[in-house]
Amino acid sequence: MAVSAERRRSRILDVVRETGSIRVVELAERLDIPAVTVRRDVAVLADEGKVQRTHGSVSLSPGTAGGQPAGQGRVIGMLVPTVGQYFDEVIAGAHAAATAGGARLVLGIAPYGAGNDRAQVERLLGSDVDGLLLTPGWTPGGGLEGGDWLGELPVPAVLVERRAARLGAAAQLDAVCSDHRHGVLLALRRFVALGHDAVLLAARADTRTACEVRAGYAEATEQLGLPTLPVIDVPNPGVSRSPADEADLAARIAEAAREGVRAVLVHNDQDALQLPSLLRTHGLTVPEDVALIAYDDVYASLSEPPLTAVAPPKQAVGSGALDLLLRRLDAGDSMPVHRIELLPTLELRKSCGGPA
Repeated sequence: MAVSAERRRSRILDVVRETGSIRVVELAERLDIPAVTVRRDVAVLADEGKVQRTHGSVSLSPGTAGGQPAGQGRVIGMLVPTVGQYFDEVIAGAHAAATAGGARLVLGIAPYGAGNDRAQVERLLGSDVDGLLLTPGWTPGGGLEGGDWLGELPVPAVLVERRAARLGAAAQLDAVCSDHRHGVLLALRRFVALGHDAVLLAARADTRTACEVRAGYAEATEQLGLPTLPVIDVPNPGVSRSPADEADLAARIAEAAREGVRAVLVHNDQDALQLPSLLRTHGLTVPEDVALIAYDDVYASLSEPPLTAVAPPKQAVGSGALDLLLRRLDAGDSMPVHRIELLPTLELRKSCGGPA
């Protein structure tokens, strides 16, 4: 039965509210509606002042929910450990949600390892921000050292892609993050469905995502009855890396393939991108000889062959954190602390075999 235009546009608004901002092509795929129809509906919604169109994307217009936007006139500070790659999409989601709510986003960057999270937050506070979105540069094994100041912030704050220790100073902060362990489970379930009885993990070890991917691998192999193989350590980007490191990763995967392990999950897709060509030097092709899934889905679709990838909901994390912060600013202490985890999806392409 055909869906009415009114119903289609209502569904479009629901998705845009959920994501904060979404490309029209992705919106069409998500709703299973022809892109040309979605573009017409978006044009109508834009004419009605309900959405905004920008460079092929659509976001919610300020005031769509009725009356003044929840964040009208507010300034939100956002601390991230890096721009580019993963956090570009998180920032984009937060920015779209801020715009939709009538708020202004101010960005601060505290690089991994720099140890200047607090100094950057103080600079943001100097801009008279009303609230903070915080992604501190916590690293696995480093605990929350030096994080006591998070319990003394003068404005409400939401942790983004971070989970605080339950007894730590940040335990009473709201948090929005991706459930990376679920993402790993999705990847391994796909491999099992394709007939693989063992999966190798090659992963970094320098970020919360990396730590969660490794923990998720241990959990998923146990749940699925797979052997838990030793993880191949991928050098961190901050460490001097050479073509020899990349060749070594391919050689170790090729060795595992010769021993019968022909399914590999790689964190992240920047490293996975180079593997198809490097594996060919060992006489192995992707996916015929080695099934490959990447983690992050920032560049995975640009590979040849395109990489199947676990896609954390990066934009939705950013927009969800911003929306939660605006709610906290309105509700104050009357609202309980929220710890929200959003589930990644598995984007099927050619690199793992089977139908894409």
